[in-house]
Amino acid sequence: MASTMTELARMLTASEVADLLHLHVNTVKRLGDRGELRFYRVSKRGDRRFRPEDVMDFLARNH
Repeated sequence: MASTMTELARMLTASEVADLLHLHVNTVKRLGDRGELRFYRVSKRGDRRFRPEDVMDFLARNH
């Protein structure tokens, strides 16, 4: 359980990814919905979280 919490703490919100990539948050969400940027649902609300490694993979594929 501790490793799961540590991994979750390292994950980024859609807003943080948007800031990193200089995109609008809705664009980040749309990329996730289309399967271009992997994300995970967390909490009862279903908030999106992105692993930094997945964001870096996305950048490598698209630049």
